[in-house]
Formats: sequence, C-alpha cells, structure tokens
Amino acid sequence: MADSAVPIGRRAGLRKTVATALAGVVAAALATVAVSTTAALAADCSGGYVGLTYDDGPNPSNTTNLLNTLKANGLRATFFNIGQNAAAHPSLVRAQVDAGMWVGNHSYTHPHLPQMSSSQIQSELQRTQQAIQQATGSAPKLFRPPYGETNSTLQSVEQQLGLKEIIWDVDSQDWNGASTAQIVQAAGRLQNGQVILMHDQYATTVQAIPQIAANLRSRNLCAGMISPTTGRAVAPDGSGPVSPSPMIPQSPSPSPTTTPTGGPGGCTATMETVNSWGGGFQSNVTVRAGGSAIRGWTVTWSWPGSQSVSQLWGGLRSGSGSSVSVRNETWNGSLGASASTTFGFVANGTAATPTLTCSAS
Repeated sequence: MADSAVPIGRRAGLRKTVATALAGVVAAALATVAVSTTAALAADCSGGYVGLTYDDGPNPSNTTNLLNTLKANGLRATFFNIGQNAAAHPSLVRAQVDAGMWVGNHSYTHPHLPQMSSSQIQSELQRTQQAIQQATGSAPKLFRPPYGETNSTLQSVEQQLGLKEIIWDVDSQDWNGASTAQIVQAAGRLQNGQVILMHDQYATTVQAIPQIAANLRSRNLCAGMISPTTGRAVAPDGSGPVSPSPMIPQSPSPSPTTTPTGGPGGCTATMETVNSWGGGFQSNVTVRAGGSAIRGWTVTWSWPGSQSVSQLWGGLRSGSGSSVSVRNETWNGSLGASASTTFGFVANGTAATPTLTCSAS
C-alpha cells in the first residue's frame, strides 16, 4: 500500500511506530559497538606483544580477505609489501592502513639483494619507499630483506634511508606448503617481543588466523607493532615490551629481600639456528632460570670459527670478536623459577651452535 493511500491519522501512527523501531535498532547497534569496544579494551596483554607479519603483498586475489579476517579476529599486523605490487595496487596498500595495519618495505622486485651493488640496492629500496608513500602519504620505517638475506652493504643503504631491518624469530613455513595446523603450531611458539614470518598470498595462512588469535589470548599475548628502534614487537602505541612479573614464592611471614646469586643452577641457555643463508644466519637463545627466581642474567660463548654478530635484540652485547657476552635488557632480566626469556641475533659466517654459559645475578 502506498503511503498516500493511508489515512492521515493512521499514517502518523505508522511513522511513529517505524521511528520507535528504528531508534531501538540504532540503540542496539550502539550497545553492540560499546560491548565490542569494552571487550577490546579489556584484552589481557600481560604476557606481552608479538609481531604478526605478512610478506609479498598486496595481492588482489587475497589481501582483502586477509585484512577482513584479521579485523574480525581483533588482530593487527605488519605488511611487508613488494614495491611493484604496491605501485600496481595502491588502493590495497591504503586498505591495509585503513584496517589498522602497519606497512613495511620488502624491496621493489624481491631479488637476492646481497648479490647486488649498492646503487642497485638503493634503487630497490628507494622505489618501494616512494610507491608506498604515494599510496599512503607516509614512507615505511621498517624493511624486511627478501629471503632474510642481508649483508653490510644492504645494511648501509637501510641506514641511509632510515629503515630498520626486520628478520623473524619464527618461520611459519607457509611459503613451503605448511598446512593450516602447522602454521598455527608455529605461531604457538611465539614469545613476548618476537616476530613471525607469514605471507599475504596463501589461503592456509588466512585460515590459521582464528586459531592464532585464540592461542594468543590463551597466553595473554597481544598482536603489537614492531618498534623501528629495537625491531621487537611492542604495544601498538610504541611502549616497550611487557615482562610478566616474576613468580617469587611468598613466605608466610615477612622476610628480608635477597638477591639470587649466580653459579650452577642459576640459569641455563640454549641456542637454536632458525634461519641461514649464504654468508649468514639467524639464531635464538633461550635463557631459563633454575629452581629459584633471578634478577638478571649474562650469557657467554666463543665461536668455533670466524662468525660475528651483526644485529642483536632482546639483550645487550659487550665486547667483540670470537668471544660474545650478552646480558639482559631492563625488561627481561627478572625471571621466576623455571621461567624463560629469549633473545636473538643475526650473524655473519656459517651457522654454528657453540657451548653457552649462563650466569645469574
């Protein structure tokens, strides 16, 4: 029935009823938004922050689906875009930023950069900076070298362009045919401050997102940004990593605070090579407290050959040459009994796993 055919009295009543119904729908929608916002604000990030990263985009076939799935699961991530893809699809780069993601540089054509000259490397990185800036209005501060390959020439160009080199702590192996379950399992190894490598173009990677989100929540971890200063995952506002409070046993009655001493049983350290390439490799070192809490740690080792550390995170290195000494940062020195933390590094030379010594303080 057309509106003009309804008597004026009934017409007014109908309009009042419709207006009341609409007001109820709007109120319900606003209430839903308020609940969602409250839930987001209530997220428990006491376990710290991790960096979810996706390389090789943007891709018209998958980027939009990836962004929608991340948003639906309350996750933010860093997208390391290939410059020629960004130049071809600027609207997708803008969509990444509009979805609350961060955008990094992944070279223009994804070559083996250590095999190129300084000027060629400069072109690869600079053209990508320009493509992303034209799409979003700002140039990236983070750079991920293709294949994780790096050398001093590349690092010099990165420094000139104000870029922080970001490798990864965990490789999802999605590029190598990993199943959704295997990708989820890899993400389950992430610890506070660490970064995982994933890619923009795989359906299995998108399908893993809901389970990754659930696993992070179960461990009180949140998806954060990658600091352009330290290269580690931090809170989205850029504040430092969170260190869980040490689980120090409480005595029934007050007792004086004691400082744990080093020595046997104070702490242990184990090294694992997580990535390697011609002329370099990346390793993680896990430091674990012994039977009692510690307030600081130092890990030392000597290389079996001519290896040398070129980049380190999650610890403070002193000295140089074949003997290496790494002590804790201010935020990851306190460990409860049997608790652990991890630092990582990139080194030049052939991958090696020397014998480590850990002393507590």
